[in-house]
Amino acid sequence: MSRLDRIATLAALGPANIARVATYRLGLRAGLHPVLKLKADVPSGPFFDMPRRRAPECAVARESWRKTALYFGFHEFALDGPPDWHANPFRPGVKAHSERHWSRIPDFDPAVGDIKTVWEASRLDWLIAMAQRAAAGDAGELDRLNAWLADWASANPPYEGANWKCGQEASIRVMHLALAALILGQVERPLAGLVTMLRLHLARIAPTMGYAIGQQNNHGTSEAAALFIGGSWLERLGDVRAAQWAATGRRWLEDRARQLIEPDGTFSQYSVVYHRVMLDTYCLAEVWRRQAGLPDFSRTLVERLAAATEWLRQMTESATGGAPNLGANDGARLIALTDTDYRDFRPSVQLASVLFSRARAWQEEGAWDQPLIWLGTETDGRALPEPGSISFDDGGLHVLRKGATVAYLRYPRFRFRPSQADALHLDLWVGGDNLLRDAGTYSYNASDEDTAYFPGTAAHNTVAFDGRDQMPRLGRFLFGSWLKARDVARISEDAGIVSASAGYRDRWGASHHRTVWLADASLVCRDRLEGSAERAVLRWRLMPGDWNLEGMAVTNGRFTLTVSSDQPVRRIELSEGFESEHYLQKTPLPVLEVETTVPAVLKTRIAF
Repeated sequence: MSRLDRIATLAALGPANIARVATYRLGLRAGLHPVLKLKADVPSGPFFDMPRRRAPECAVARESWRKTALYFGFHEFALDGPPDWHANPFRPGVKAHSERHWSRIPDFDPAVGDIKTVWEASRLDWLIAMAQRAAAGDAGELDRLNAWLADWASANPPYEGANWKCGQEASIRVMHLALAALILGQVERPLAGLVTMLRLHLARIAPTMGYAIGQQNNHGTSEAAALFIGGSWLERLGDVRAAQWAATGRRWLEDRARQLIEPDGTFSQYSVVYHRVMLDTYCLAEVWRRQAGLPDFSRTLVERLAAATEWLRQMTESATGGAPNLGANDGARLIALTDTDYRDFRPSVQLASVLFSRARAWQEEGAWDQPLIWLGTETDGRALPEPGSISFDDGGLHVLRKGATVAYLRYPRFRFRPSQADALHLDLWVGGDNLLRDAGTYSYNASDEDTAYFPGTAAHNTVAFDGRDQMPRLGRFLFGSWLKARDVARISEDAGIVSASAGYRDRWGASHHRTVWLADASLVCRDRLEGSAERAVLRWRLMPGDWNLEGMAVTNGRFTLTVSSDQPVRRIELSEGFESEHYLQKTPLPVLEVETTVPAVLKTRIAF
């Protein structure tokens, strides 16, 4: 990659953001950053008293974290008391540093593996399930809750060890502590141990807020929410520093809504899962604001959050709650108040719709209503209209609908850094089945092969030129020479057929333009390939199953994909690819690969 390309990428990231991150890192390296001066004693319990609020009528408590620990919404590990807070349970016997200041612990330690495996239990997701069960009358769960928090505090003395390394991780703990207090009715008169726990967390978050803002992602929204919620809480309890924390949190919540959420609702991370993290964060901040009687957020914030809610509603399949695995997926799920599957987005969409659009996403009752019940959020019963075809052009996404069939076409509108080379990826859902699917993420600290594969072009339903990614890779989380969309045609409908298109030209001079037509029983995709490339490979990542290739068609008996080309096809074959629906889960799936020369026009017809 040329020096000019690097300079252009740095300019796109923004000088102010680069300065924030550089100042933070230099301050740590020099030992001068204010966060390094923090000291505090280990808080002692109990942290929560007997519930002063009973579980609401029709509330259902989660069953998770009774006999098994639940990691990333999928992996279960047997429990016999509290988890080992420093262990990587995916690699038995492996532990992260626990007696070293967090600033001296590396981000990526091969001896430890993926640090997220250590952080997961310390996000305190189990606290929510235990608080729910205690509110429902299980007194033993309150004792267990306090014992686990005391064990965590003892094993993680303030600012020592890997669990203090990330301000966002500390922020998630603050939000979960606040949510547990709401569930148990202990916001007004919290115990001294809980107050101390909150204070030492907010003291860790506040000094590194600049670094979080410089990331231009959900680090900023999470840490702002923690300062707003925790600061306003402690302010009411007489903490003199807390008013500044609360004001800082509110200011950045407003700023991040304006800066990171596009007018059409697209979030800066171009990820369905991270979009949910952001939305849940703002939902909890709004619930807290209402219950505390604090001043309203601005009209702009509410409008951006309403748009962001609609974006996620458009992604969510009503019958199952599933959504395309677009963008990064690190297994995150906040304020989980239901035992619904990790990949069921309906509880988040329902809560956000009521809070920011003042209407239900789904009129019928279901498990997706549990956040409304637990948080005491009411609506007049009005429901939003059924989703229709729409183009989210600010963020680069066409959504084409015909009955129970939905096609999602990604195209590059990168105002923020892309984490995946997925331009013109096509996701197809038919009757709730994800026929054409994305690969996901798998892990942020995997083998070189997996780290290259999952974010790369070959892991998406698009075209790869000359065996390379669409953009050059600059680092683990950064691509350079960001693509720009060309010849975009928004959603239109004619004679019962919905269509849309978009294209791009990469830094090497190769260009790809894709048009999609969706009818009642078929989808047609035309790919026009031109420019400076010798060969191109079109990939269709198929739902797992028994697929058979005959000539230029592949079928599983229910769906049939037929490919044609105006140039000789060098190769057509079914190969094995991989997908990761949950973090650190990798499973195989069939991939249809069609190789041709450039220029060429390929047509794919999918009958269903």
